[in-house]
Amino acid sequence: MTQTVKPSLSHSSIHRTVLNNGIVVLVAENPAADIIAGRIFIRAGSCYEKQEQAGLAYLLSAVMTKGCDGLSSLEIAEQVESVGASLSADTTTDYFLLSLKTVTSDFPEILALSGRILRSPTFPEVQVELERRLALQNIRSQQEQPFTVAFEQMRQVMYQNHPYAMSLLGNEATMSRLTRADLVAYHQTYFRPDNVVISIAGRISQQDAVALVEQVFGDWQIPTQPLPSINLPEIQVQPQHQLKPIQTQQSIVMLGYLGSSVISPDYAPLKLLSTYLGNGLSSRLFVELREKRGLAYEVSAFYPTRLYPGSFVVYMGTAPENTSIALNGLRTEVELLCNTEVSESALQAAKNKILGQYALGKQTNGQIAQIYGWYEILGLGIDFDMKFQELIASVNAQDAMTAACRYLQEPYLSLVGQEEAINNALDS
Repeated sequence: MTQTVKPSLSHSSIHRTVLNNGIVVLVAENPAADIIAGRIFIRAGSCYEKQEQAGLAYLLSAVMTKGCDGLSSLEIAEQVESVGASLSADTTTDYFLLSLKTVTSDFPEILALSGRILRSPTFPEVQVELERRLALQNIRSQQEQPFTVAFEQMRQVMYQNHPYAMSLLGNEATMSRLTRADLVAYHQTYFRPDNVVISIAGRISQQDAVALVEQVFGDWQIPTQPLPSINLPEIQVQPQHQLKPIQTQQSIVMLGYLGSSVISPDYAPLKLLSTYLGNGLSSRLFVELREKRGLAYEVSAFYPTRLYPGSFVVYMGTAPENTSIALNGLRTEVELLCNTEVSESALQAAKNKILGQYALGKQTNGQIAQIYGWYEILGLGIDFDMKFQELIASVNAQDAMTAACRYLQEPYLSLVGQEEAINNALDS
């Protein structure tokens, strides 16, 4: 079963093929450079972990390339580096990812190696222990970073028992408990052909790419047991505040709002509002709170694209004595979105910015393979590339204001900094 979509890329079409064992293969032919990039997605991000095993998908990604059937960590590294290729594993909330890049002539060899790693990792005990120790160091170091502390405590109160509440690393308790047996069980459960999307972009035809994938993965059988269903708790909106006193030279003031998922009609208006508020030196927060009032060391907004409701966050790093003023300033700017329409020129500027950045994010083969594979693994389909741009372009001022009124009313508040400064800000 093959589908071809003409995306907003002047140089290629995206071909979508489903193999007999359920693997979805996406191919973007781009002959401009003698390079092929591949992205292998698996529906196995941190959302698929048990709460008491938070950090499992991350640990799996750290150990995945450290040994597979017949090859040691060193042998894998030598095979990749001997041809100047790159191969790495990563995890996110919504999916697991194996990334590869080679010159065209070496692609069959590195894809075959990727297949061995993906299907038959050995998870050597010594590597599991090493990567777990490194992850624990990473967790401890994050606890010393004010922004990370602020975001972590906000996420936990916002998402409660939902997996989005946790860092990809989990915490010290959950990471310390993970074992090699946990990795094996997780891999056996989710790493199966009917749970995989392989996205390829570069100097290769659709026919050759599909034939290579068939050669490497065609004999991979779907297990008899069905994929476990993912039953996530409903996220209840109960805005509250969290304070974390630490000795630091600045306060982090963070407001968070539970937004929508990527499949919601409100996704595009919220994405646009996030760009308008806090993306870049011309953004509303930067101009009003840093340039005009000199309050911010840094100020920004972000609203990540998520399969489940994402968090719409605005934050500022400011001097301790300005904590109260900064909090009021951030609140005021967000509240304005609910009672004042964004001007047509400001809305158009935000559209131009987001669509321009989007186009620039699809320049390399790696970026092209990433974006189409990402859309496919989220269940959006490869035509979401065009749909996203149309959705952004079609948002009007009233749409933006309606979305703001629906989602950006009562914030979760996270304050990190000197105790007196953050207590005074909360009382003011």
